[in-house]
Amino acid sequence: MIEIFIALLLGCLAGIITGLIPGVHINLVAILVLSFSGILLLHTSPIALAVFILSMSLLHTFTDSCPSIFLGAPDSDTALTVLPGHKLMLEGRGYEAVKLTVIGSFLGLILTIILIPIFIPTVGKIYPIISEYIVYILIISSLFLILRDTNSKTWALIIFLMAGSLGLGVLNIPTLKQPLFPMLSGLFGTSGLFISLKDKVKIPEQKITKANVSKKEISQALGGGIVASSLSGFLPGLGAAQAAIIASSFLKKMSTEGFLVLVGSINTIVMMISFVALYVIDKARNGSVIAISKLLENFTIGTFTLFIGVALIVGAIATVVTLNIAKIFSKIMTKLSYQKIIISIIILIIVLTYIFSSWIGLLILTVSTAVGVIPPLKGIGRNHLMGCLIIPVILFFLL
Repeated sequence: MIEIFIALLLGCLAGIITGLIPGVHINLVAILVLSFSGILLLHTSPIALAVFILSMSLLHTFTDSCPSIFLGAPDSDTALTVLPGHKLMLEGRGYEAVKLTVIGSFLGLILTIILIPIFIPTVGKIYPIISEYIVYILIISSLFLILRDTNSKTWALIIFLMAGSLGLGVLNIPTLKQPLFPMLSGLFGTSGLFISLKDKVKIPEQKITKANVSKKEISQALGGGIVASSLSGFLPGLGAAQAAIIASSFLKKMSTEGFLVLVGSINTIVMMISFVALYVIDKARNGSVIAISKLLENFTIGTFTLFIGVALIVGAIATVVTLNIAKIFSKIMTKLSYQKIIISIIILIIVLTYIFSSWIGLLILTVSTAVGVIPPLKGIGRNHLMGCLIIPVILFFLL
């Protein structure tokens, strides 16, 4: 039991690091743990390594809102928090923006756990039916997101196809060990950072304000989050960003505050539903769950129950940690050079890309960054960049 608790705490520490450093994704750490599992298992157990990955992954869904809101540096799952979150931060309400996402994450976690007794039998019956139509659901979902873009449906389609072409090329390089790291870091990390540099953002004094959102909006956000996350959690290629767009499309007149609660909830709910999918249908939908599935030969009801207990503890820790980190960000942001911080993060991503993917990784990072800057310049949603994963998945099912 002590071994599990230590793994939980170390996982939380890792989740803080991955959440706060743009470009360092949980999938990368999970894959590294799996790669070195032969050595690690000499000193610990598979279940402890699985708890480490689970704790890191869940805590990451809380803390990753801090860099996206305060720095404008999202990963693929928090891309949609940038515009509304950054807007509140530029009004001196950055802490409030983070708090809203934390409210969504924590309540989303609790609601998902409450609904697990319903999810398990439902998924077991429905998935075999819809599994034959996954490719068509992905196509319809993608078309819906493209046609929904009010600024330019043409550019939305172009970006979706460009990202898809990039994904097809990158994912089919046989010698590339970490294809997702340079591609996603460029599309959602460095591209946004360069835009921030271009805009020469000046950070106003940040205030520790209360979260201004009604209980009705929280309830609507959580309801929409559960429905959209269920779709995302069981369909390969659809991420939290797409789930948020789909949910917000059916929740009319949602305020900025309500939208941040929605995005925060979806990020965490998708992660939890991924573990439900692993238990019920033995399907892994992200890097963390894939690593856990490789470590554990049998994902039993006992293991699943342990994971629920770990999730509750991590959720409580994550809430306290993230709010305190947001307070620190609020205090230091006006005292530091925003441009220097952004440049430092860009350099870090470049160095990590070279370490993990060598020169070919730097080339991918450059190309994906160039593609990633187009959506904000054209005023369309970054979510279309997820074509880098959706199109390869669609073609995999069709061909």
